[in-house]
Amino acid sequence: MSHVSSLSRDVPLLERYRQFLPITDQTPIITLHEGNTPLINAPRLAANLGVRELWLKLESMNPTGSFKDRGMVMAIAKALEAGSKAVVCASTGNTSAAAAAYAARTGLECIVVVPAGKIALGKLAQALMYGAKLLVIEGNFDQALDMVRALAEAHPITLVNSVNPYRLEGQATAAYEICDALGDVPDYLALPVGNAGNISAYWMGFQRYHAAHLVESAPKMLGFQASGSAPIVHGAPIAHPETLATAIRIGNPASWQLAVNARDESGGLIDHVSDDEIVAAWRDLAALEGVFCEPASAAGVAGIRKLMREGRGDAGGRYVAVLTGHGLKDPQLAVEQFTVPAPIPAELDALERVLNL
Repeated sequence: MSHVSSLSRDVPLLERYRQFLPITDQTPIITLHEGNTPLINAPRLAANLGVRELWLKLESMNPTGSFKDRGMVMAIAKALEAGSKAVVCASTGNTSAAAAAYAARTGLECIVVVPAGKIALGKLAQALMYGAKLLVIEGNFDQALDMVRALAEAHPITLVNSVNPYRLEGQATAAYEICDALGDVPDYLALPVGNAGNISAYWMGFQRYHAAHLVESAPKMLGFQASGSAPIVHGAPIAHPETLATAIRIGNPASWQLAVNARDESGGLIDHVSDDEIVAAWRDLAALEGVFCEPASAAGVAGIRKLMREGRGDAGGRYVAVLTGHGLKDPQLAVEQFTVPAPIPAELDALERVLNL
């Protein structure tokens, strides 16, 4: 039975899972109606991958279009509780969008630092529209994170990257929702790994639900990095990570050890998938299930396919793949996958000729 079946979607996420969150009487309950995202069955894609059961957790349906809203609502609430007037983050895009939105909602100043040329335009537009003070550096995400960590240590500004423990607390709510929706845990949870906070947060969430006797077990965690940005897989930081999946183009993940713990404690794995494998899964999600996510989101599905192809997957298992962000975050890359047809005359017979009717 769903733990929160009697609660309306109108109940703020922080209130819905209050008993599992670091909330005090002084914590403001803020919301943009984050969370409670759909968990949809994907039978056509499951058959394509060769697995019995596949569910998609659509984190793209959060207010700013990514899973980052879950952690950000918690981090911003605690920043407000502490009397903070400003927040700062480094970002490949989604973190900046979420930080800027919740800062705007609560009247905080927001500073975001992004790497030049390495952020999808949809995400950049969000940060600007929400009123963030945007700084672009001639460097990569890892350098940006080092800079904002130093800035937050030197000034009264709250850092809201996933090194902030409240971020992971908020992100763990997605694990609670999956359990509530399924009435149990899946056998496997597959998701992209960039800065590695999300795989850590999900594992923490499943463990907590298990400790509270709300579920009987915990899933194996399957994390997937892009092949050109796979420091955890290779066991060493990557100075110049590269992948078209900009959300996971990170060479030295902040939550590296937590992710390794999640992998080992769950009996799961962290592997890598190529850009070609990511693009194929990205297109299949849209063409087979009508789900348009951003490229990085498809890494989990690409990973399941790789495991099945190599004989390392469990065909009879129940899988949940986490789709971390919306396809409209990076529309330019999507359009580049196709050849846009040349215009034809605005006449019925011209239309019929093209369609061979």
